[in-house]
Amino acid sequence: MGSISLRNVGVLAANPLFQNLNLVIGEGDRIGLVAANGAGKSTLLKCLAGLAEPTSGEIVRSRGLRIGLVEQEVPVHLLDLSLREVLHRALDPEDRDGQDWRIDMVLDEFETPADLRERPMRALSGGWQRLALIARAWIAEPDLLLLDEPTNHLDLAKLFWLETWIGNAGYRAPVVVASHDRDFLDACTTKTLFLRPGESVSFAHPYRRARALLDAHDAAAQAQQEKTLKEVKRLRQSAQELRNVGINSGSDAAQVKSAQMKRRAEALEQGARALHQERPGEIRLASRGTHARVLVRIENVVVATPDGRGLFTIPRLEVAQQDRIVVLGRNGAGKSQLVRLLHRAATEPDSVPGIRVSPSLAPGYVDQDMSQLPERTTAHDFILSRFRLGDQRSRAVLAEAGFSIERQGLPIGKLSLGQKARLGLLALRLSYPNVYLLDEPTNHVDIPGREQLEAEILDSDATCIVASHDRSFVNSIGTRFLLIDRGRIREIDGPEVFYETMRG
Repeated sequence: MGSISLRNVGVLAANPLFQNLNLVIGEGDRIGLVAANGAGKSTLLKCLAGLAEPTSGEIVRSRGLRIGLVEQEVPVHLLDLSLREVLHRALDPEDRDGQDWRIDMVLDEFETPADLRERPMRALSGGWQRLALIARAWIAEPDLLLLDEPTNHLDLAKLFWLETWIGNAGYRAPVVVASHDRDFLDACTTKTLFLRPGESVSFAHPYRRARALLDAHDAAAQAQQEKTLKEVKRLRQSAQELRNVGINSGSDAAQVKSAQMKRRAEALEQGARALHQERPGEIRLASRGTHARVLVRIENVVVATPDGRGLFTIPRLEVAQQDRIVVLGRNGAGKSQLVRLLHRAATEPDSVPGIRVSPSLAPGYVDQDMSQLPERTTAHDFILSRFRLGDQRSRAVLAEAGFSIERQGLPIGKLSLGQKARLGLLALRLSYPNVYLLDEPTNHVDIPGREQLEAEILDSDATCIVASHDRSFVNSIGTRFLLIDRGRIREIDGPEVFYETMRG
């Protein structure tokens, strides 16, 4: 079992992503890597894997260290290969003959259904593509496993399985996990590295305990900075007074002392580090007022797939103001179809028999793929044409949401998944709804963005219907919980019992 050491490692893009990073990863380590979108998590993982070079510092690997990196997207050259062939090609070429047993062993370990094993990667669901990439890295028997957003596209059953698997794998090889899922990080990591442009901070604790320590660390840094700047102000005032005394009295000693105090003030000011700011802007939700108490009434409605196959029936359901309804269920149960059906009923009155909406209802809709965003249009043109804010105001609201002028001019299709998510939430805000219909709204949203969305929903007393696999998000905002199970939908007290059934 080897190790990897980082010594004063830094990466400089347009601005520093991180710098002076010192870290040792060794046997049994399970490290959570936490940072905002675009802050360097994927870059650091590529540096660890040897696929990218840091701008400064050095990375020292044990001789012969084998590293498995699982990136967020399926490499194009693997899309037309079967899942079995993907694992076969991950084996050392000298060991491939007669190694079918190893492929079957890993496929069994990942509980892969027989009908998926010969299916091309492009035909697999997003969740199975993620697991296939992890299995591909694992079959090569790495000494270090690097996982970049491994929970993307996983349903709860697979997410719980992966938590357990990483816990077991961590005893055989160190694991570094970059993730925005707070519960996932708590479940499968023992250390946390908060990656920052200035001073990165690490703690030998899972995410939530580490986050509390980080908040205390930041508060202490804030207090120290205020103390230092107060001393700078005092020294400068004293230096000016001494200078005046020296000039008026002709005292060289007073002027020398004044110059010394001024230099001391400048040194203190230069040494006071700028405090870390998590993001350049934020997205705030707004809610349009309505006097209606009940916004949606549903009676005897069948929720079906696009080809007409019935999934479940809703005998009766009312959505009142300030209800925050979380829809739970296994993948394929019909959560997304329900949210989509409600959106159609809200935007096309009387189009869905059995669903009546208040005339004052103004829906805001986000689906998990952000398909409402036009891929070829720039972010600036999308906001400008959709909401008619004018050129300068459109640029301003995009800047507030963290989009630089350069990013505003890129086609939406070229934005990162995290940036698309932020743009989709900005459009949601600007539509000024009074009911939010949210299908996996936290997909690809970083932890600060998730916490901001939670806070805004709570602060605005928003009415919303949400389908989400993010347990922290669900627990923060939910006031009512609907469970879709075995072709029926029923209201339950909370999500915990459902989560236990998904853990098996």
